[in-house]
Amino acid sequence: MALDGIPRGRLDEAPPPIAPQLHPAARRPTLFGIGLRVTLGILTALVLASIIVSLRGVVFSVFAALFLALGLNPLVRALRRAGLPRLRAVGVIGVAVAVLVAGVLSLMVPFVVAQATAFLQALPDTVRGLADEEWFQGVDALTGGAVSDVLRTAGEALTRPDVLTGIAGGVVNVGAGIAGFFSSVILIAILTLYFLAGLPRIKRGFYALVPASRRRTTIMLTERIADSVGKYLSGMVVLALLNAVFSFVLLTVTGVPFAALISVAAFFVTLIPLIGTILTTIVMTLAALLDSLVAGIVVLVAMLIYMQLEAYVLTPRVMSKAVQVPGPWVLIAATAGGSLLGLPGALVAIPVAAACLLLVNQLIVPLRQVQ
Repeated sequence: MALDGIPRGRLDEAPPPIAPQLHPAARRPTLFGIGLRVTLGILTALVLASIIVSLRGVVFSVFAALFLALGLNPLVRALRRAGLPRLRAVGVIGVAVAVLVAGVLSLMVPFVVAQATAFLQALPDTVRGLADEEWFQGVDALTGGAVSDVLRTAGEALTRPDVLTGIAGGVVNVGAGIAGFFSSVILIAILTLYFLAGLPRIKRGFYALVPASRRRTTIMLTERIADSVGKYLSGMVVLALLNAVFSFVLLTVTGVPFAALISVAAFFVTLIPLIGTILTTIVMTLAALLDSLVAGIVVLVAMLIYMQLEAYVLTPRVMSKAVQVPGPWVLIAATAGGSLLGLPGALVAIPVAAACLLLVNQLIVPLRQVQ
């Protein structure tokens, strides 16, 4: 039976608790709370930045290894299509690269040492012969003997004990730098093999962090960006090989000694974006000038023409096919990356430009067409 409209079974039940109502002013964050949160955020950012700066060598090695792993991944997929498991395919690539490097070093190191020794032995006579050249005497006369004074001062300085001590200290520093470089190379090589073997797991872990509604698009974009990295590395090797072949032919035709040694060095130096060909041109021109003025002029003019051909024809064509970036954007991206981050920035600038262009075409442009 109900009493005043309330069922009898509910008379003994406790009324539901009433949540305390806070004043709207109490819900707003205080000025002190806002300042505390901002301060903690800034301090956290500074601590993270200092940690990254302190570990910049390790961070660079990790990103370099990941970059190389993405570049070698097409080879792994080709071996997997041939029937090899992924770990075995990675092992085959690692052994092949190790054998290739060992073979190149075993063939090139004795050759480079012999060529460098012969070059250093011939350098004093070459410098003395340079002072007897008519063109050098003409330049020296135009400068009032300043060029010959500089040459003579340099020769006398090389015989002073303090200068020799400084050179020896510089050699020691260079040796320490080379040792550090090789240790970094070994670390990057080991990390590259680990990343290459576990790349599918790394990708799956990354995709799992993406919301399900965006996962399909993320997978498609990530795979295309990863493919562009491998094509970019192939394009860089092609450009370096073209530069080395042209350098060897040019130096051989002009009769410049040590053409093979300079051409081998040109291959590795040209892998450096933007400044690689410039450094090669300077070295080749100086080597040709030590032989004769005519050879120096011919080499300089030919390399200047080749630099224009490489910058405006070869690089845009090769890189646009490799990473599907328009030619002007290749030059702009490489210049901007080198200006911002130096050599590492120049190395990754073109793949980053390809990734940005892909994101714009696949995400932003379709949204603009719908709106």
